[in-house]
Amino acid sequence: MILKANCKINLGLDILRRRADGYHDLETVMFPVRELFDEVEVTRTGAAGVEFLQQGLAIDCPAEQNICLKAFALLRDRCGVDGVRIRLDKRVPFGAGLGGGSADGTAVIVALDRLFDLRLSERELIDCAAALGSDTAFFVRNTPQLCTGRGEVMTPCAVDLRGLTLVVVKPAEGVSTREAYAGVRPRVPDVPLAERLRLPVRQWQGVVTNDFEESVFATHPAIRDVRDRLLRAGALYASMSGSGSAVFGLFENPDPAFVLRDGEFLHQETIR
Repeated sequence: MILKANCKINLGLDILRRRADGYHDLETVMFPVRELFDEVEVTRTGAAGVEFLQQGLAIDCPAEQNICLKAFALLRDRCGVDGVRIRLDKRVPFGAGLGGGSADGTAVIVALDRLFDLRLSERELIDCAAALGSDTAFFVRNTPQLCTGRGEVMTPCAVDLRGLTLVVVKPAEGVSTREAYAGVRPRVPDVPLAERLRLPVRQWQGVVTNDFEESVFATHPAIRDVRDRLLRAGALYASMSGSGSAVFGLFENPDPAFVLRDGEFLHQETIR
């Protein structure tokens, strides 16, 4: 079974408060990026254990720590699945705030559910995915969701971007999640994110904000530069996704004059 594990962007990201368990309460809308995806193939082997093969882009962790194997171990412990081969063709840049790894983990859970006819409910799939990470559960629904808590509490969000062109750029440098959270100052905004997102897209800039940007832009000016270049190229709205370092822009008519710098990754698609 082959699944396309697409990534996501964040439309606004408010860090509300630090929790007693060390996590942060946040509010964000996660939006799927359909045409930028990793390919995850899961097959049954009939033998005990798991085989894992990684292709494509390199990842900055040992293969044995890959989230795909963590997803397998979770379903093995909870549901008794065993004997599979997992092939990951990595195409989504890591360390980008695009949730590529989270999408991979959820894809393995979904594939195992189907291959072993587990018939897990949506709630059970979400609970399994949430056990792997903060934004992993989003990919069970994979539709625009207002995400709260640490990202695992989801409510469908009627944000409509159809017809706009999405441009995603990842600069050569990355930002670790730990670094991003270390620089953030939690706050509760006067106007909730869901209400701000009801404004026309061309009014979002400076209103629909990502709380990670201030500190990340200060220490990584190249990421701010990408945001500014997207705006100069005509983006209605441009923002960093998640904790970075990827930045995206929403365009009515993309400017072909946008210049890609050395080491930068570029993706473009029309939202349907």
